[in-house]
Amino acid sequence: MTFAEGPDGTRLFYESDGDGPAVVLCDGIACEGFIWRYLQPALTPAHRVIHFNYRGHGRSGPPVDPERVGVEDHARDLHCVLAHAGVSSAVIIAHSMGTQVALEAWRQKHDAVAGMVLICGSYGLITRTFHGSDLLSVALPKAMELQERYPGLMRALWSRGPVGLSLWVARALGEVDALRLRPEDLAPYFEHVGRLEPGMFLRMLAAAGAHNAEDLLPEVTAPTLVIAGERDTFTPVRYAEQMARQIRGATFVRLDGASHTAPLEQPERLQDEVLRFLSRVHGDAG
Repeated sequence: MTFAEGPDGTRLFYESDGDGPAVVLCDGIACEGFIWRYLQPALTPAHRVIHFNYRGHGRSGPPVDPERVGVEDHARDLHCVLAHAGVSSAVIIAHSMGTQVALEAWRQKHDAVAGMVLICGSYGLITRTFHGSDLLSVALPKAMELQERYPGLMRALWSRGPVGLSLWVARALGEVDALRLRPEDLAPYFEHVGRLEPGMFLRMLAAAGAHNAEDLLPEVTAPTLVIAGERDTFTPVRYAEQMARQIRGATFVRLDGASHTAPLEQPERLQDEVLRFLSRVHGDAG
């Protein structure tokens, strides 16, 4: 196991595999790598693949400063991981909230970002666009108030959500493609969520919901591939389309029928698009 140190001393776990041009995998909130189950092995034959856990996630330590859980903090952590790994420049492949982290990483250090693959994500304000409405942004402050008043109760309720029931609900409500997604591919997500500290998760979600990198989009010069799921209810496809239009020269790909877990539902199609993009980026770099 390899650990880097964040700017505030937070212990950051990362793994590195393969050899070649570097790519770094950037998760969504509450995730520790489940979404890369099929893409990561497809990348390692020709790339050095780095995957890190956000502070408070997976095998990374809790944030030394509990308030430093914003998108900008994760981007700074990403740069610390790359520096520890001896990587001067990498393509960031990001899913969901990782899209915001990738954009902030480019804002912080242009030269360290050789390109971006932004999958099922948006430039920000995610709690106002969830399911195409601002319902989550309205409910979140109430959830945070309950967490502050009854932390023990919230912890108990949080950790007792059965994985099987969560999977069934996600499939029944159409949050994922029930025909293409295998339950065993999604189960690690719910298991990891149950281990998270709920207060930290809510603070992180609130920070991601307030973050907005739209001002940055016209300035981005890194080669960019935007991939969206046609049936993504977490990040509706129109926001990905808008983001791609505002990034100069960006390539946009829509995966028909795919939901927010598109990398697990249509792995071969996604792998083809990502590998084609990486070949172009590294060919241009050479």
